[in-house]
Amino acid sequence: MESKSPVERLKEDVSFLSSLRPFRNYMNIDSLNRSAEYIYRRMENYADSVSFQKFKVEGRTYKNVIGAINLHNSKRIVIGAHYDVAGNTPGADDNASGVAGLLEILRILSKNRPSCRVDFAAYTLEEPPFFGTKFMGSFVHASSLFKEKADITVMISLEMIGYFSDEPRSQQFPLPFFRLFYPDRGNFIGVVGKIGQSRITKKIRNLMRRGSSIPVYSINAPVLLPGVDFSDHRNFWHFGYNAVMITDTAFYRNPYYHTRGDTIATLNFEKMYQVVKGISYAVYHL
Repeated sequence: MESKSPVERLKEDVSFLSSLRPFRNYMNIDSLNRSAEYIYRRMENYADSVSFQKFKVEGRTYKNVIGAINLHNSKRIVIGAHYDVAGNTPGADDNASGVAGLLEILRILSKNRPSCRVDFAAYTLEEPPFFGTKFMGSFVHASSLFKEKADITVMISLEMIGYFSDEPRSQQFPLPFFRLFYPDRGNFIGVVGKIGQSRITKKIRNLMRRGSSIPVYSINAPVLLPGVDFSDHRNFWHFGYNAVMITDTAFYRNPYYHTRGDTIATLNFEKMYQVVKGISYAVYHL
């Protein structure tokens, strides 16, 4: 595996997840289990510990996969990405890209270790019909960390990190005035936080800029703005933790969002690797 380049590993992981049939939605437990087992085996190569966090919803058993490095440290950073998909879609960008990124960040940080503990969580049930409920895999995880009084510096949610475009006006926005502050080409990565957490959001943005060649922009916005809480970080906010989402902005850019067109052929793996490099650098220096 080490003979492969980071870009090849990212492609391999996205290819495996997005090619699973039936699609890895909440109905198809076998495909979800195959995804979870694949992620577990990948994590085993680099993490100090890996486990399944199992929970039941409507009589079915679902699994988060949680790896960790530097177990002896009390301060920790949590990095998470969901591996399930919405409906009958391949989910290459949403969110095989985030899972592939998660695995590559683990590989990088297992060799060049930060001073804190880092948990790497692959979540299930982020998508509808369980989005926004206590049955989301990330709610189950955040709740368990809150109960054990985990000392979390920040949770970083990787939500679609692979779709980029250099075409003019390829980037859309929730409100027109955003065009004054952000590029109209979808060739950057975003760090999204809520109002009141601008310090950590800007810190991560600045570190990512230093650690990679991809343009990085940040925003702190009210959770009422559509998209701001549309991922697993929302559940860490619920329990009072600092949390940000790293994203290519999803439906504000990717025309294949939640469709059959969300395939591996639409992704830019060179840029995705720059995102991964930037996040790894940020986590190391946080």
